[in-house]
Amino acid sequence: MANNTKSEFHKQQHKEEMKKQVITFALMIFFTILAFVVVGTNMMDKMLAIPLLLVLAVVQVGFQFYYFMHMKDKGHEMVATMIYGGVFAAILTVAALSLVIWW
Repeated sequence: MANNTKSEFHKQQHKEEMKKQVITFALMIFFTILAFVVVGTNMMDKMLAIPLLLVLAVVQVGFQFYYFMHMKDKGHEMVATMIYGGVFAAILTVAALSLVIWW
């Protein structure tokens, strides 16, 4: 009886996980279509469109990390540390190069 309850719990957990992934995937498709519409129709000034596109890109990267690369799950701490370290190094490099160019 306990094994059956455990199996039901895992089925429900997997169902919820799949639901979250499908919703995340749909949002990512929507963000991609929105980005194409913004660029393709020139409906926004460049000064507004570029930050919007960057925000959409950052949100999609977050979705990729947490839902499709399973970084929200236990056991991925080292991978998360390495990825966050790489992101920090990339931001630091871009900031340093921007400072050198604009100074």
